[in-house]
Amino acid sequence: MLDTISIEKQVREQLSTINTESDLNALRIKYLGKAGAVSELLKGIKDIEPSGKKAYGEMVNALKNNVEAMIEKKTAELASAKITALLENAKMIDLTIPSQGEMGSLHPITVTTQKIVEIFKSMGFVFEQSNEVETEFNNFEAVNVPKNHPARDMQDTFYLSNGQVLSTHTSSSQNRVMKKYGAPLKAVFPGRCFRNEELDASHENTFFQLEGMVMDKNISIANLVYFMRQMLQSVFQKDLQVRLRPGFFPFVEPGFELDCSCIYCEGKGCKVCKQSGWIELCPCGMIHPAVLEMGGVNPNEYQGFAFGLGLSRLAMMMYNIDDIRVMNSGNLKQLKQIKIK
Repeated sequence: MLDTISIEKQVREQLSTINTESDLNALRIKYLGKAGAVSELLKGIKDIEPSGKKAYGEMVNALKNNVEAMIEKKTAELASAKITALLENAKMIDLTIPSQGEMGSLHPITVTTQKIVEIFKSMGFVFEQSNEVETEFNNFEAVNVPKNHPARDMQDTFYLSNGQVLSTHTSSSQNRVMKKYGAPLKAVFPGRCFRNEELDASHENTFFQLEGMVMDKNISIANLVYFMRQMLQSVFQKDLQVRLRPGFFPFVEPGFELDCSCIYCEGKGCKVCKQSGWIELCPCGMIHPAVLEMGGVNPNEYQGFAFGLGLSRLAMMMYNIDDIRVMNSGNLKQLKQIKIK
């Protein structure tokens, strides 16, 4: 008579001495492999009398299931023991212990952005994040730059395989923000921008801007001038000489360039201001009626102004950095010299 109990006992005793996965696999083959002990018993069913085949088959299948269960249990035990050993031998780190090395700090552009956003929030502006990857429509058409418009040459950018583009200006979020909030509106949305630029002390192919929009009834250029002066006074905590000069931007009409006196040379002329004594800081203007219409705002009822603040250049002025390329260089030797306020 088939003695399944003794076979199970053998398997259990042998499993108790196994401590490695390779030994366990060898035992699995010994009993459950094609030529294993249990498999041979299953093959032997052909030699059993017809009247006893059913009982024999049930006994062997029960044995097979029990052996498999014991092996699976041992597999789980070995896996658990392996994890426990790794944890016991691991070098534990106490995250509450103060750093023994040099402490890092936020990047000057990050600090500048946080300060500017807080200033605008205190003035009642809502905050949105500008997209780094935009649709071609939002980046160009929605700000009154149709296909084949010469202004596209001024903002040569990087196209992606899906037809989208790397945002060339934070103005690309104007349409999205207008459709989200409607009018009246006061909103700012900072972000990273990308253009195919020739690099110099004041130009980079990757830079940061902050776009602002104010829309309401009876908004005029006088509101724009007053607001820009108040904003710059809050940013720099001092009076700066500023000037407005005509500037072309398809999404505003009229458009202006707001310059401030160079803080590096105090108007004498240097490489940052290109010997002019002035730094181009804030392009601005009255929002073009076509842009308002595409954003779902009635230009006969609401007017507004928009401005783009160069955060990279602003950080240079706040932290006395004379070369914009330092910002993205990753050069810790140079960045460590910047005293974060």
